[in-house]
Amino acid sequence: MTGCIRFSYALDGPEAGHRLSAERTPEVLRDDTLGWVHLVADHTETPAWIARNLDYLDPSAQEALTMPATRSRATRIGDGILVILRGVNTNEGRDPEDMVSVRVWADANRIVTLSRQKVVALRDIADALEAGQGPEDAGAFLASLAARLNARLEPLVADLDMETDSLETEVIGTPDQKLRHRIVTMRLQVIELYRHTAPQVSALSDLEHAMLPFLDEADRLHISETRQSLTRQTENLVEMRESLAVLREELSGQISDRLNRHMYILAVISAICLPLGILTGLFGINVGGMPGADHPHAFWIFSGILVLIICLQLLILRMVRWM
Repeated sequence: MTGCIRFSYALDGPEAGHRLSAERTPEVLRDDTLGWVHLVADHTETPAWIARNLDYLDPSAQEALTMPATRSRATRIGDGILVILRGVNTNEGRDPEDMVSVRVWADANRIVTLSRQKVVALRDIADALEAGQGPEDAGAFLASLAARLNARLEPLVADLDMETDSLETEVIGTPDQKLRHRIVTMRLQVIELYRHTAPQVSALSDLEHAMLPFLDEADRLHISETRQSLTRQTENLVEMRESLAVLREELSGQISDRLNRHMYILAVISAICLPLGILTGLFGINVGGMPGADHPHAFWIFSGILVLIICLQLLILRMVRWM
């Protein structure tokens, strides 16, 4: 029953920074040495592995680690804390805004993380541990994880902000029906990101103020900086969501105005041509008795009458302010 373990490390003691074997992992998690294990959340063996090797954890913590649906939060349970955070999905074939969930149980002697997909932030922490530069306690681990998750979200939000500004210029300068799809797609991205970042701000705030012995002042300050950065990004997402809604309305308004102008021109042309069409149709019938049929200048006289009618129509349209 070891297929559910992605990797595990000792964070302090004689084995600090070393990767642990699957057999050694449960022993390190039980003793006073701080150990970290990362599990595959949707692996069939994961619930049984947790029940067997982490049976000393509170039942509510065990249930939260394996439940299918998650929401960002930080909940203290006894001397430990359950933290659920989300990060940008960098896996191939996935949309970045479809953020991947990371579930964490942390106390003074053990850290257990679970995710359904690969999380680069966790891999970065593992690489730092192997290089001898990783976190040495649970508080530093949580602060580092939050910062690394946020570091990959920040450029994504910045890119969306720049694209929103570009769309604003295009909508105002060269409105086009093709822009509607881009606006809708971007707005859905922004809404999806905001749906995850808003509760994550609250989760980081709860984590920052959790009264736990392994969270020192430096860890709290680090988490606070991450929370403030995430708050700014969340506020940017709100502004982008509203801006994109306004841009969509502006684009619809401009396209509607353009259509109305075209319809107006067609209406004016139709108003001018309708009486002309009636007259030409009437005088074009091939029956006897047509006035002027034998007159040599009848065509030019009739054409002159049509020109006079057009001028009269234009004058009337201008008087009623249709032109």
